[in-house]
Amino acid sequence: MAEKTWDQTPLTPSCARALNDKIYEKRKAAALEIERLVKELAQTGETEQIMKLVNVLSRDFALSSNPNSRKGGLIGLAATAIGLGKDIALFLPQLIKPALSCLSDQDKKNRYYACEALYNIVKVARGCVLQHFNSVFCELVNLASDPDLDVKNGSELLDRLMKDIVTESNSFDVVNFIPNLRDRIHATNSYTRQFLISWVTTLDSVPDINMLQFLQEILDGMLLMLGDENKEIRKMCESQLDIFLQEIKASPGDVDFPSMVNILTFHSQSTVELIQLTAITWLREFVNLAGRSMLFFASSLLTAVLPCLSIYGRDNVKEVAKAVNQNLMRLVTTEDDKEDEIKKEEKQVEGSPNTNSIKVSSSLPPKIKLEIAPVVEVLLKHLHQQSLMQTKIAVLRWIYHLHLKTPRKIFQHVEQIFPVLLQTLSDVSDEVVLLDLEVLSEVVSSSAGPQSEVGFQSKPIPGTNIYFTKFMISLLDLFCKDSQLLEDRGFFIIRQLCLLLKLEDVFRSLSEILLEKEDLKFATKMVQTLNTILLTSTELFGLRNQLKELKTKEICSLFSCLYKTWCHNPVATVSLCFLTQNYKHACDIIFYFGELEVTVDFLTEIDKLIQLLESPIFTYLRLQLLDGENNQYLVKSLYGLLMLLPQSTAFSVLRHRLDCIPSRESLPKPKNSKQGIGKKEEDSRKSIDFVELFQHFKNLREKHSNAKHSRGKNLDKVHI
Repeated sequence: MAEKTWDQTPLTPSCARALNDKIYEKRKAAALEIERLVKELAQTGETEQIMKLVNVLSRDFALSSNPNSRKGGLIGLAATAIGLGKDIALFLPQLIKPALSCLSDQDKKNRYYACEALYNIVKVARGCVLQHFNSVFCELVNLASDPDLDVKNGSELLDRLMKDIVTESNSFDVVNFIPNLRDRIHATNSYTRQFLISWVTTLDSVPDINMLQFLQEILDGMLLMLGDENKEIRKMCESQLDIFLQEIKASPGDVDFPSMVNILTFHSQSTVELIQLTAITWLREFVNLAGRSMLFFASSLLTAVLPCLSIYGRDNVKEVAKAVNQNLMRLVTTEDDKEDEIKKEEKQVEGSPNTNSIKVSSSLPPKIKLEIAPVVEVLLKHLHQQSLMQTKIAVLRWIYHLHLKTPRKIFQHVEQIFPVLLQTLSDVSDEVVLLDLEVLSEVVSSSAGPQSEVGFQSKPIPGTNIYFTKFMISLLDLFCKDSQLLEDRGFFIIRQLCLLLKLEDVFRSLSEILLEKEDLKFATKMVQTLNTILLTSTELFGLRNQLKELKTKEICSLFSCLYKTWCHNPVATVSLCFLTQNYKHACDIIFYFGELEVTVDFLTEIDKLIQLLESPIFTYLRLQLLDGENNQYLVKSLYGLLMLLPQSTAFSVLRHRLDCIPSRESLPKPKNSKQGIGKKEEDSRKSIDFVELFQHFKNLREKHSNAKHSRGKNLDKVHI
């Protein structure tokens, strides 16, 4: 069967044979002949013959299955381009297509010759090749990672030529090119990454191209390149990103901030320090440049920066994250709490047919108002989880700040926030607990909260809302469930509350709630704690002075309230009577001790009371012992305590103190029952019904006794 033959005119048979020869010099000679032929045809305007020649070189040679023929075809196409010169535009598609096809040839030599041929074609075509730029670029991307060094060098020459053409052109279609770049920007090969960065740098250097408008398309891939193993690539990418950031600062109006925030937020959690630092740094600049517009992304920004505040070993990241957090917090103002205005604006935008007065951006609302719900969700997530200390502190400061700036909005979520704040009181960090107490104090005293209802208090407490009582109830429940927390942090928490809130309200509320507690054992322990705080804490100095004098009906009412609860602990009740100079009543209680069961714990409490009596707090009481005539009930009370004590250190201390009383053996009988009390305080003290209080004391002691015996019987049953 005869072989199929092709009409190869105007190519001569000798020239065709030379193109197919395996010797390079013969192929080169044929190429020179083709160049001369094309020039002659171009001069005479024989366009059809030139097109026929190009098709022959493409079909019979460049796209042939014979390697030598492909080499001949490539050099022939290059010679044709050189021969055409300025007339190349008409034939450019037919010249480029076969050359591009050969760039993916399995034979490395053919790939090299394809690079060479394409270089010559492009060199002649110059700006005309931009119509085929995407096709050339795709092949150059592949050649950037070619394993053959000669092919790689050849592709680099072609790449530099393409960059020169793009740089000097004012008609490069960057919009059409960006999707091509975006699709390849996530390449993982180092050579490919280097190639792509070089093109980004080149395009950004062209005055007529504004790469900021397309930055969101390539930012993700460029950030990933910062984690490349090749130091040079990291350096190139970091340098270009720095240039972009400076351009953003210079022309923020050209930047699509919204489309990049989520990208930066994602990379802010990267395990690669350079990626994380770059992402956080960009977010800092975005907050500074875009201002309140960034409140639209407040929850995303908080998701990015909060974990970074506690990051270990990355001080630079931590400092930048701190700046982002602080700057974002400053953007929240009281304007964000005006819910009515927001709704009004929304109705105008939706309902009015003429919205020319409101400039609505496609990416951001016309007037940015902080959306509290997603922010609260992020804050509680980081507070509830086992986050590190600095993150929790930042979260608590945010909640506090929101209560100051947007109290109405934040109170819509208080039912979510309140339990988490209570749980945070168990945190291991004192700093976290202290700040948590500040936040809780702001919550319970906020005027935006529902006002107090009549509950444990006889009337609402001024300056508080219903969460004041809820907080106190929850706090006592927390102490009841977690005895270790009460032991470790009880003093600290209550003392801080006395600084943050009105201490009279704190003690009254806790006292009234405790009086309703069914757990008598816990109530006794809690009263012991509160009594120690009352008698020893410097924060309660003023309250102790008021109780000591009992000058007003209000403070007398507080005394009665405390007394009823203090009755859970008999010795604490006596100490309260000593503090308030109600010595006769103290004496009555001490004598009633004879009817109570004296236990080791009971004697230990008396021992502690003796130590307190020797402290500076009760200096006034010890000085009153000098006036035996008007303070016989005080002396009698102390002797009563002495008689209750066994022979111990406390016994010796108290006995020595009583030995110092002048004329101890001949104390006169009392003339009245107002020992240690002046006329100024007499009227206010009359409002205290000591008979009722003493009966309450007896009833509560009986309740404790019955409960104890009931527990004992239950234990006996279990033992049996």
